[in-house]
Amino acid sequence: MQTTEPTPARPLAAPFTDGLRAGVLRYQQCTACGHAQTLARYACQHCGERGALHWRDAAGAATVCAVTEVARAPSEEFRALAPYTLVIAQLDEGPRLMAHATPGVRIGERVRAGFFEHQGRTLVRFAPES
Repeated sequence: MQTTEPTPARPLAAPFTDGLRAGVLRYQQCTACGHAQTLARYACQHCGERGALHWRDAAGAATVCAVTEVARAPSEEFRALAPYTLVIAQLDEGPRLMAHATPGVRIGERVRAGFFEHQGRTLVRFAPES
């Protein structure tokens, strides 16, 4: 009799984090209602449909909706980055995403997603479009 090890479950957000490592920003889109969302979920935030979410690649262009400067990092992991800028940016495809940004970005400004490595993780950093 041959036994096989069960394959470990793949984290729900794996397509998002895999995309970051590849330099691609991804979001989920519902095939039932068309709603787009950035946080990985099992069901659509808009219509509640389960099993209708599919991952899509975003172009990376966005508009800044909110900006804050973080002077005191919330954890030791981010202390080396402080002070740093965080934004909520609305991707052209519709969903909003909180991410790092270059200092000086303003609400309403057009930005483009870039990526950087920090402590073994790939993170998003928005910068003004040129």
